[in-house]
Amino acid sequence: MPSIVTARNLVKKFGDFTAVDGISFEIRTGECFGFLGPNGAGKTTTIRMIHCVSPRSGGELTVLGRPASVDNREIKRLIGVVPQEINLDADLTVRENLSLYAEFYDLKRRPAAARIAELLDFVELKGKINNQIAELSTGMKRRLQIARALVNQPQLIIADEPTTGLDPQARRLIWQRLRELKGRGATIILTTQYMEEAEQLCDRLVVMSRGKIIDFGSPDELKKKHDRPNLEEVYLKLTGHGLQEEAAE
Repeated sequence: MPSIVTARNLVKKFGDFTAVDGISFEIRTGECFGFLGPNGAGKTTTIRMIHCVSPRSGGELTVLGRPASVDNREIKRLIGVVPQEINLDADLTVRENLSLYAEFYDLKRRPAAARIAELLDFVELKGKINNQIAELSTGMKRRLQIARALVNQPQLIIADEPTTGLDPQARRLIWQRLRELKGRGATIILTTQYMEEAEQLCDRLVVMSRGKIIDFGSPDELKKKHDRPNLEEVYLKLTGHGLQEEAAE
């Protein structure tokens, strides 16, 4: 299976501080690939280099067959990002938030309207199309961000802790939608603080600590390798960070 992202000795520095320290990995087309690690491990910094909003300090990084850089507009057009923070435009309605993104990608009015209707149906927000953002629950806002990330029909979807702050029911609805996207052939990069989420969704993952990859493999491979019954115990063994500690950071 071809690789959609390839990193070789990837480095990111902020002054004298090395946030990402010579990591290498490949993300295959059609898989859900996870980045796990405590706060400050370097996973979000790595994600930012992949979607071309932060320049690398060293090493090689190719995304969709192209060298990744902050001025590579073609890569940005082919990626959809679900950010950790809720950054919807509160002054616009649900429809208007998606229409604005459609304009960014130069979608014509009629195809954009059809795409928006399709996406709102997919995330179960069709009945909220004219609602203001303040009228949505947190779970609905998260689902709208997924719809927004799909407006441009991306080849790569980056979901940065997409279920943070959600109750279990809302979280599982997001999982269902991400599984459906993967079933349609989407490639997904996922960062998460929920080990069950990683175990449910990720085909393969890397565990990071202090800017380095300290282990990698499928959830089953990691559990077998470390002789642990679940991914949470593997994570604790590798990083020394428990979930409660991680969630509080």
